[in-house]
Amino acid sequence: MAGHLLAGGHGLTVYSRTKAKADELLRQGAKWADTPADAAAVADVVFICVPDTPDVENVLFAEEGVAHAARRGLIVVDHSTISPSATRGMARRLAENGAALLDAPVSGGDMGAKNASLSIMVGGDPTAFSSVLPLFRLMGKTITHCGPSGTGQLTKLVNQILVTINNMAACEALAFAQVNGLDLSKTLDALGGGAAASWQWNHLGPKMVAGDFSPGFMVDLQLKDLNLVIQAMRETNLDLPAARLVYALFVKAQQQGYGRDGTQRLFTVVRD
Repeated sequence: MAGHLLAGGHGLTVYSRTKAKADELLRQGAKWADTPADAAAVADVVFICVPDTPDVENVLFAEEGVAHAARRGLIVVDHSTISPSATRGMARRLAENGAALLDAPVSGGDMGAKNASLSIMVGGDPTAFSSVLPLFRLMGKTITHCGPSGTGQLTKLVNQILVTINNMAACEALAFAQVNGLDLSKTLDALGGGAAASWQWNHLGPKMVAGDFSPGFMVDLQLKDLNLVIQAMRETNLDLPAARLVYALFVKAQQQGYGRDGTQRLFTVVRD
């Protein structure tokens, strides 16, 4: 994602907790910052993409975090998938310094990031969104302003409910086909163009059949997102039975040592 911004002709200053991960960008002309605050001090727009809510809070508000360089007109874009309620709190804190926070989680996985075809769902100030929209278009194809602060994160949780339950459906369907002696590859082909098709069926189904559990998106991260769904369900007194079930299955996958495998590893848990 950062590479697309650089290739689009924009000056890029980068910070990563593991500096080696920035080597390719540095070779391409990006500049290195020793801290998030140093990066923010020379930027008009700051993009963050880290695993979880505490990581975002650390990047923003730790001793050398972005907030120490926050000023009127600075726009901070958080591409992480984190707590909607925590996002709203962080937006209020940044606003005290005149900076705007856009929550802008993404969907499309590693290939979407590489191919600049991500779906980007954005919450926050509409004027800030309009300012950053040309940069979003360098990274994604479906870009939606969902509403005020936190709505990007809530929309991403809707996405994760759909993704994980479709994944579970694909796993159960293939387990049923296998037990009944069907050729799994032919079953994938037969159903991949009809009403039963889904992204999970067409992209992860072949990996399940081949026993390829390499990660495009890891079980650990999927479970982190489902924890956010469960948290949001509690906050709104909402009961979603299928979401609870797929959460329990991903917990089991993690307990069985599959945390760093791809989310298609759910097939092993369902089949067994």
